[in-house]
Amino acid sequence: MTDFAPQTAGGKVLWHFTMSLDGFVAGPNHEMDWLAGATVRPGLIDEYVQSTGAILAGRDGWEVINGARPYGGGWDGPLFVLTHHPEDATPAAGVTFLSCDVAEAVRIGLEAAKGKNLEVFSPTIGRQLLELGLIDEIDLHVAPVLLGEGKRLYDNPGGPTIPLGRVGDGDPREVVNLRYRPLEG
Repeated sequence: MTDFAPQTAGGKVLWHFTMSLDGFVAGPNHEMDWLAGATVRPGLIDEYVQSTGAILAGRDGWEVINGARPYGGGWDGPLFVLTHHPEDATPAAGVTFLSCDVAEAVRIGLEAAKGKNLEVFSPTIGRQLLELGLIDEIDLHVAPVLLGEGKRLYDNPGGPTIPLGRVGDGDPREVVNLRYRPLEG
């Protein structure tokens, strides 16, 4: 099993990331250059473009991408950036800076998504939403790279273990087997 059924719009709160094999979703300063050259199955990006109604992101990640639109600019919709200081955020077309609790941000995002999915592009916000029971699915793409450091998908020292069930046919508790080998140079 290497893939799931196509992503569809269903009004879900979808915590969505490409992650390194060692659990990082960005480099130490939110760098994403480690994704250069990574490929995905044909049609996957279009599935997300079609099924995503709105995106909820964090301020730190937003500052690093410098206004770039998701999915290589292929997606155009409402993007919400959750921040403690919206007053000093640089305005951008289609971006709303929110200063509220994460549950309210989800309510706003789902309303704007109009029945499509609200994608969460922040490990910190995702963790908070998971703790509140507001994540419907975690959608991960594991890239064949070991970063060694950076921003972890889920970092909650001393927090509870969160059991997950794999989406799709078969045993939801079955371990997914991945096999990689180091590449030269």
